[in-house]
Amino acid sequence: MILGQKIVVVMPAYNASKTVEDTYKEIDLDVVDEVVLVDDASSDNTVEVAQKIGIKHIVSHEENLGYGGNQKSCYRKALELGADITIMVHPDYQYTPKLIPSMSYLIANGLYDCTLGSRILGTGAMKGGMPIYKYIANRFLTFSQNLLGGYKLSEYHTGYRAFSKKVLETINLEANSDDFVFDNQMLSQIIYAGYEIAEVTCPTKYFAEGSSINFRRSVKYGLGVLETSCKHFLQRMNLAQFKMYELKSK
Repeated sequence: MILGQKIVVVMPAYNASKTVEDTYKEIDLDVVDEVVLVDDASSDNTVEVAQKIGIKHIVSHEENLGYGGNQKSCYRKALELGADITIMVHPDYQYTPKLIPSMSYLIANGLYDCTLGSRILGTGAMKGGMPIYKYIANRFLTFSQNLLGGYKLSEYHTGYRAFSKKVLETINLEANSDDFVFDNQMLSQIIYAGYEIAEVTCPTKYFAEGSSINFRRSVKYGLGVLETSCKHFLQRMNLAQFKMYELKSK
């Protein structure tokens, strides 16, 4: 716990058997109260490895629901466990869990409702080996999102995120895609709802075992991001109304 608030780490997993142990070892269990792994019908032995290293809360999807569908299960389980602060960490060891306390304190102290681990602040992305085409796409998409969304972040595409209970209980996650664009839809909802977002510098690693989407899916993701940004602009200008921006009752 931090300042009496329960901390739950969620890990959306898919074929992460080679990296989940390294990720788990860096989680500070003196701060984190519960760890949840949601396995999205992996074809390897991710679940068995997770059980072996001591992860108590494991949710196994019988069929692959997609990255967004996996996250929906993650957040439902975190709220079920009574999380006050939920941190998503990818079990592919691309992001270090050592930042969990820092990211959590910003929320626990009531300063922010969401914290992002940014690869773009500083030199984390390029030092970590981010492919140049992904870096260029990241910068173009982030510029477009800041312009259309009326907000300012260094990047919208990190998979390292912490959320307050209030955020997870009020934004309409179920209205979002089950694919990779879920991440951007979620941030768009958070910004539109008026929640404040903090960013911390985050080192990152790109390697063979780390999860990554191919070029074709990257293009699909990019188009989905632009579509979400356009919807956000139309919504905030009162030119259209989209269900994804409707808040749930607490």
